[in-house]
Amino acid sequence: LLRGRFPLVCLPRPPPVAAGSGPVGPGGGRTYAPPAERKRFYQNVSISQGEGGYEINLDHRKLKTPQAKLFTVPTEALAIAVATEWDSQKDTIKFYTMHLTTLCNTALDNPTQRNKMQLIRAAVKFLDTDTICYRVEEPAALAELQKNEWDPIVAWAEKRYNVTIGSSTSILGPNISASTKETFISHLASYNMWALQGIEYVITQLKSLILSMGLIDRHITVEKAVLLSRLEEEYQIQRWGNVEWAHDYDLCELRARAAAGTLFVHLCSESSSVKHKLLQD
Repeated sequence: LLRGRFPLVCLPRPPPVAAGSGPVGPGGGRTYAPPAERKRFYQNVSISQGEGGYEINLDHRKLKTPQAKLFTVPTEALAIAVATEWDSQKDTIKFYTMHLTTLCNTALDNPTQRNKMQLIRAAVKFLDTDTICYRVEEPAALAELQKNEWDPIVAWAEKRYNVTIGSSTSILGPNISASTKETFISHLASYNMWALQGIEYVITQLKSLILSMGLIDRHITVEKAVLLSRLEEEYQIQRWGNVEWAHDYDLCELRARAAAGTLFVHLCSESSSVKHKLLQD
């Protein structure tokens, strides 16, 4: 809550932890964080359609989830995207670069055992601590930057969803009305369970429901959403300098995660089949 009042020093992120655990989501649950690397054990990647959806084949073996369930996704577009992740791995499989695969594993195994309404309420709860709703009064330059950069996206969200959000310099944050929360609950309910997993993932990356919905609704780009989510950090970097390579790495990683989560949401909502396969010999 004291961000913006002291210079920040960003350190490199720790390496991924073992499979079966991972970052805490807004609902308190954990998503999968697979082992860091493994030697590539397959030559060819393909997709096939089964009874439960589209499957990923590594040579003649079908991909499984960490809980040994058959890896089956609901749309052909998503299957091709996941297959492309596996096909793009070189001699070593770098699991930490395969965000779509990890999201699919989370959707299939549902390690936190949450239902649709629990996912929705966890996402909407982020309104109470939304990054762009918390403002500083000083330094004046940062306060002005927040107003100029964050106010337009808040105004867009209020108009888009016909709600009142506002902002606050109080440590308690803005007072979000019950009607505003119910409106977002109703909107999120229009997404399927798979897409909701992706939405929650994007929210945890950006620390903002408002920025996440602006990104998913194609109102802002990934680059813009990430910049807005890191506004205070970037301001401090301009004043105090950055840690060599660490800030750039963190920025690129956040962009990759936000982009993957957004793509996941759209691919999970894709109903039409892909006529031309992207994976060709």
